[in-house]
Amino acid sequence: MNNIFNNTQIAFALKSDTELDRAYFLFKLINSQPLVRIGTAVTNFAIKANLPVESLIRATVFDHFCGGVNEDDCLSVVDKMYTKGVSSVLDYSVEGKEEENQFDAALEMTLKTIEFAKERKAIPFAVFKPTGLGRLDLYEKVGEKQTLTSDEQAEWERVVARFDQVCSEAHKKNVALLIDAEESWMQDAADDLVTEMMRKYNKEKVIVFNTLQMYRWDRLDYLKKLHEQAKKEGFFIGMKLVRGAYMEKENLRAEEKGYPTPICASKEASDINYDAAVLYMAEHLDTMSIFAGTHNEESTYKLMELMKAKGIASNDDRIWFGQLYGMSDNISYNLAANGYNIAKYLPFGPVKDVMPYLIRRAEENTSVAGQTSRELSMIKAERNRRKGK
Repeated sequence: MNNIFNNTQIAFALKSDTELDRAYFLFKLINSQPLVRIGTAVTNFAIKANLPVESLIRATVFDHFCGGVNEDDCLSVVDKMYTKGVSSVLDYSVEGKEEENQFDAALEMTLKTIEFAKERKAIPFAVFKPTGLGRLDLYEKVGEKQTLTSDEQAEWERVVARFDQVCSEAHKKNVALLIDAEESWMQDAADDLVTEMMRKYNKEKVIVFNTLQMYRWDRLDYLKKLHEQAKKEGFFIGMKLVRGAYMEKENLRAEEKGYPTPICASKEASDINYDAAVLYMAEHLDTMSIFAGTHNEESTYKLMELMKAKGIASNDDRIWFGQLYGMSDNISYNLAANGYNIAKYLPFGPVKDVMPYLIRRAEENTSVAGQTSRELSMIKAERNRRKGK
């Protein structure tokens, strides 16, 4: 295949010159690690001190990486992207909450996005984060099989009930549902819960998708074991495959607590792991659906080649590609232009509440070698093309 991902005219067709300039400015900033650290500290301070920074954040980083402050805000972005064949996943990106009423609010918002997805072809998936519906520490305790107090037991039952309500609603409305992965120390409890939901709601087809972070060296084995279980018990597996977004945090915690890091020894090992999981799933499409969440061109090509070699249509509903809004437009829009199923994660929520998500995105970009410079070179190429150079 020739490199379709270099077509910047298709990649940035929806961006005005001003938006392109803003993107260039943002990725220039993100390209500098010290600036990201300083910017993060200043932003956190400004928000905590209630300084009037929201409009500045909104006009820069927020509008580049997010669809809006509420779900209705997102619809114009959703419709615009869909004119180019790029679908959306509305992602209520409020993180780090601890209160029951906040979990209930996230539950209501997730149910609302399922309703949105049911009504719009442009929104083929709904999504939620396990810690949107329950406390991280509680998942950790449950995963480690610690004894829960009666209050914690009741709290965990409420988490399970929220999961079940979301999955049941998705099943009823025939909307595919992505459940994100988070830190490894809370993931066992989340995995068990999601498997329970697959067992219950993926009997006829895939509705519920879990997420595998392939920078973890144990995930391919996990997938194979789950496949054995699914065959025995007669349910379908949906998996979003990603590399992962908590690398520095994971390595640091492993070092501090003196256990082996769950993260692959090198970037190459993560890449090999990721591609192996894609291949494994592609070979079992009779019972599996893949959501390949990646900003990596090579992995994307490999899956495209695999589909071609296996005679799988580019728009086969069992294979979706996904990227984040505001990133890798060269992959997303060129995939869509070539007839593949592609959905962008479109984060939304109040500016203040979405900041932890945005900060993680910036930090992740600085830690993934080459990601930001690739974005910059594409934006530069398109600016030059428009100037007729």
